[in-house]
Amino acid sequence: MPSLVRRMYQVTDERLERNLFGLTFKNPVGLAAGFDKNAILFDELSHFGFGFIEIGTVTPLAQEGNPKKRLFRLKEDSGIINRMGFNNAGLESVVKKLKARKTTILIGGNMGKNKVTSNEGAAEDYLLCFNDLFEHVDYFVVNVSSPNTPNLRELQEKEPLTKLLKLLQTENKKMAKFCPNGKTKPMLLKIAPDLTDEQLLDIIDIVKETEIDGVIATNTTISREGLRSKNKKEVGGLSGKPVKARSTEVIRFLSEKSKKSFPIIGVGGIHSAEDALEKIEAGADLIQIYTGFIYEGPRLIKKINKALL
Repeated sequence: MPSLVRRMYQVTDERLERNLFGLTFKNPVGLAAGFDKNAILFDELSHFGFGFIEIGTVTPLAQEGNPKKRLFRLKEDSGIINRMGFNNAGLESVVKKLKARKTTILIGGNMGKNKVTSNEGAAEDYLLCFNDLFEHVDYFVVNVSSPNTPNLRELQEKEPLTKLLKLLQTENKKMAKFCPNGKTKPMLLKIAPDLTDEQLLDIIDIVKETEIDGVIATNTTISREGLRSKNKKEVGGLSGKPVKARSTEVIRFLSEKSKKSFPIIGVGGIHSAEDALEKIEAGADLIQIYTGFIYEGPRLIKKINKALL
């Protein structure tokens, strides 16, 4: 089956390769975090033609997440509302799965804090995830932008976020000394689409000050503007086509205001090859899909890569 799936969906061409933060991506189309939360599907998913896969969000301790029902399709809007709440099997389980990795696809580790951990103690959760995942993932993502963990988004404010990222970068340099190549692991920040222009300018300053490697723009939104679906009032983060325009705006703002000084992974509302090209033209170096993958299926990956060629 894997070879059949690869023949159906993979597009292999050197022109699709992207070299960013010391890594070579076979193509720029990735799977966003939240789909393979527990790192149990990345080997199988790699056959569909992704250039990279992001696992998680992982928290130190296993947690059930928010009560069900907690995921809703908005069919009329081609969107999804979720309030999963970082449900995952915990760090120990995820590391065990990653140790059994069979494919060579690049894996990103998306890190979060447990619901019971206060914001004051959040840094310890992120450090635990970072240290245990260090040998097993190719890059890291600091997720402080999910709307489904109470008070998490407060960590996006300039002072606490700068402090957290500096702490992780210090640990990154310590861990690099034990690596054969002596290199740190790429560190990215995932941000919300609901940030103001002033907050986005703060993000640019933070990236420069903390020397992290890039930004993922964007996570889900709490906005409900323009929705038609009957379940549009459900609490949670909204993804899919309704967030497409705002996500692209954020990418363009960061790219232009920073004068393209750091890589951006664009995610949010990519349901077609045209949507992907729009993100790249706005300033994204790589893209990720999630809701578009659910609605359009794996052919979307192939269509995007063919359009890029």
